Amino acid sequence: MLHLKRFTFNPFQENTYLLYTDTKNALIVDPGMYDRSEQKELLDFLDENELKLVKLLNTHTHIDHVFGNKFIFDKYGLKPYLHKEELKILDGAKRSAEIYGLDYDPSDEIEGFLEEGDVIDLDGHKLKCLFVPGHSPGHLVFINEAENYAIGGDVLFRGSIGRTDLPFGDHDTLINMIKEKMFELPLDMKVHPGHGDYTTVGFEKANNPFF
Repeated sequence: MLHLKRFTFNPFQENTYLLYTDTKNALIVDPGMYDRSEQKELLDFLDENELKLVKLLNTHTHIDHVFGNKFIFDKYGLKPYLHKEELKILDGAKRSAEIYGLDYDPSDEIEGFLEEGDVIDLDGHKLKCLFVPGHSPGHLVFINEAENYAIGGDVLFRGSIGRTDLPFGDHDTLINMIKEKMFELPLDMKVHPGHGDYTTVGFEKANNPFF
């Protein structure tokens, strides 16, 4: 089983996800830890469960989803996997933090790039990459088909969608990508978003006011 733990971090109330196996290896998606108390919360959970962090993934690189990238690199030597189109967002992360009056310690090193259809393996558990741009130009969703859930980032929320008024966002693209890709997933699949509680594909397909 690929266990899932959600943390909610930073002033934007961003969801950071830790996925881990019974063999105690773990990967982190969108580390958003902003201060020492949030870093400690993550470390305490890893230590208490004797987990070894072995991989870092970013759905996208808006500032609230990468606050903790540098901490993860300094602590574990891990650099992120992400879509290459997210580099233009990452390049502006420091400026974004300044606009909000927040501190940001840049981490520009990248481990590798992911594309549509790529599969991330953690002890035999698979996460399939789905390319769903619109909220950001290189946004990825990570699909766990075996356990019927998606780590959705800021694409689809309960009753809402990701904002598209930030640089390189595009509303029409996001709407079309959700229809063509997210709504083609199993109706009972859980979507664990970048903010707020989880939803399901079927609930959003039937009730989301944007569709």
